[in-house]
Amino acid sequence: MQTQIKICGLSTETAIDAAIDAGATHIGLVHFEKSPRHVALDRAAQLRSHAGARVKTVLLLVNADPAATGRAIDRVQPDIVQFHGSETPEWLKLVADNSSVEIWKALGVRDQPTLAKSDRYVGAADRLLFDAPAKALPGGTGTSFDWSLLAGHDHQIAWGLAGGLDPDNVAEALRATGAPLVDVSSGVESAPGVKQVDRIAAFCQAVRDYDASK
Repeated sequence: MQTQIKICGLSTETAIDAAIDAGATHIGLVHFEKSPRHVALDRAAQLRSHAGARVKTVLLLVNADPAATGRAIDRVQPDIVQFHGSETPEWLKLVADNSSVEIWKALGVRDQPTLAKSDRYVGAADRLLFDAPAKALPGGTGTSFDWSLLAGHDHQIAWGLAGGLDPDNVAEALRATGAPLVDVSSGVESAPGVKQVDRIAAFCQAVRDYDASK
């Protein structure tokens, strides 16, 4: 089975086309004003329209209140909403019950007990993204975590790996974790929020080379 690839934090049509051409299965649009990758809802809707059915579009939100979440989903019409804050399973269930979008939840992994707590999202999230612990920003920091924590973990929910991935280390990360999906943002940038077409292509090629080697 091919590894799924999400290129997150896109803000231009050129970057979206580069991700799709390189074989990404998902693109991510960040709607969080503190992020250097933030796109306003109208712009996110334009980018989502540009992507169309060629790829799955993920809208990333951070601790958005109910009204803001509803507005974002209605305006952008994403395939998936990725919650990247301190959202509870109960909140995710509420969103799922009142929309038709797929629900993802990003979780910062500090240690084994933290990973074990992910089971509380069973029935609330369609996929978990295991990421480095949040710092000043909840994601896109270029920081990885100890991938060995995932070794042998009995995943109860579909999942993916994020945090500090780039074209040079993604194959190693896949060998260490067996992740079915990898998520990259800062690892394919020349500066915060500035995506590089060649690095997007290199990242996707590294994943496909890993798949071919299995």
